[in-house]
Amino acid sequence: MARPRKPLLSRDRIVEAAGVLVDEEGLEAVSTRRLAAALGVSGPSLYNHFRTKDAILEAVADAVSAKVDLSMFAGVADGGSGGGSDGGSGGGSDGGKDWRGALYDWAHSYREALSDHPNIVPVLARGPGRRPAGLRLADAVFGAMTAAGWPPAQATRIGALMRYFILGSAVASFAGGFVDDETAYDPADYPHLGQAHLLAERRREVDEGAFETGLTALLDGLALQYEALRAGAPEAARPAPGC
Repeated sequence: MARPRKPLLSRDRIVEAAGVLVDEEGLEAVSTRRLAAALGVSGPSLYNHFRTKDAILEAVADAVSAKVDLSMFAGVADGGSGGGSDGGSGGGSDGGKDWRGALYDWAHSYREALSDHPNIVPVLARGPGRRPAGLRLADAVFGAMTAAGWPPAQATRIGALMRYFILGSAVASFAGGFVDDETAYDPADYPHLGQAHLLAERRREVDEGAFETGLTALLDGLALQYEALRAGAPEAARPAPGC
């Protein structure tokens, strides 16, 4: 039997084509008509694999989540010291892997995945829902934090906090929000924005530096809470509502 001229339609092909549309033109560009044309099939054939456009976008979001490295959470154990102020992976005092270093490395991997696909961030921001890769991500973070000795309620908050920070950093560029026109920022009106027109051309440097500054500050704060928890401070040890 002769092979078909076009590869058979599959979920993976649909997700790949939809991902290209999202990356190049945004979420609104995705439609069954556009996808069918890109794949060389009839529109109704897509419904054999996905019931709705939203289901396709959910699958695209999950494909991005699947690119995030989770290997750094393997081996995180109670007794991890929280690491140094410069981030990075490390080991705890009892040989357990450092929870702080794991969060640091994961945050960078997550941001890298999102920076390659920023248009899908609004879908990811809804939460993992039923998406397998998204759920594995949430499970890995929560499991590592509880293994490190964080109470479950606080481990939940840490996962949420990290997600807010990482997704927020990928929504838009701070530096890219300024125009490169020197005359746009009259010192009479904006006395402190004399160099703001230079930000656009330094977008990557500024945005990456801001992410690193914020991530370090966030982890420094968590490390202080962890030290208080390990020392048995009443406030840190008090149980709180959560999962």
